[in-house]
Amino acid sequence: MNDFDFLIGSWTIVNRRLRTLFADSDDWDVFPSTSTCQHILAGGGNLEEIIFPVAGTQGMTLRLFDTERKEWSLYWSNTQTGVLFPPVVGTFTDGRGDFYGDDTHKGVPIRAHFIWSRITATSARWEQEFSADDGRTWETNWVMEFTRA
Repeated sequence: MNDFDFLIGSWTIVNRRLRTLFADSDDWDVFPSTSTCQHILAGGGNLEEIIFPVAGTQGMTLRLFDTERKEWSLYWSNTQTGVLFPPVVGTFTDGRGDFYGDDTHKGVPIRAHFIWSRITATSARWEQEFSADDGRTWETNWVMEFTRA
């Protein structure tokens, strides 16, 4: 249940997000954000709010730990949609978190993969990649470099 304790507190983030998905593109937007994360449910989960000042939007990640299955479910929402996206589910092994789930992109089913890595007391890295071929190939489309505020 303590896997995400490193994230509790405030962060500054450098985002790098691919402009066009599934187009063999190498055109990235780079922009800042800030994040605040807190424990909920007596440590059985956490809630993170991210502010993207350049875009004028906000996002939220709800993370819940399933005590029976010993795995995390991560849910994302933002001010653009106001709905929870389907969860990605997974665990940490040797300091790396891998979380997988089903989603859609422009109405087409895809697989989503979130990766937490390079975790220290003052930094962490989050990556998102999608697969349009049921996980045979993956395209990284968003990277966040966290630095403790």
